[in-house]
Amino acid sequence: MIAGADVFIGVSAPNLLDGEDIATMAPDAIVFALANPVPEVDPVAAREHAAIVATGRSDFPNQINNVLAFPGVFRGLLDVGAREITDAMLIAAAEAIADVVAEDQLNPSYIVPSVFDTSVAPAVAAAIREVASHPASPSPLAIY
Repeated sequence: MIAGADVFIGVSAPNLLDGEDIATMAPDAIVFALANPVPEVDPVAAREHAAIVATGRSDFPNQINNVLAFPGVFRGLLDVGAREITDAMLIAAAEAIADVVAEDQLNPSYIVPSVFDTSVAPAVAAAIREVASHPASPSPLAIY
């Protein structure tokens, strides 16, 4: 199923995999087990075999949470009066979130900033404003 895979991104249901499944992945695998509150694989078991493990849970390192994106995305959209969300905006938001983690801070247990980092929302809003002010190519997602 995941043998040889470099990356697993789960957004589905709890306990679909175990540590032995993760052991079959490629060396230095990345596991994003994001089902919440119980991830697709136990993060402790996954960490035994994967180089990077992230979950949607606050009690493990690398919490992937939509609160990192939404306040800044909405602020940026409101600031420019945008009526659509483009792929370019979403990519800019993701890059802004990633850029909050300084190169010298980056490590397997710290790939995304904390949900409590107050610099995230302003950085995301600025990225959204920049892209919205200079659209490259339309690929809008409708806002209803």
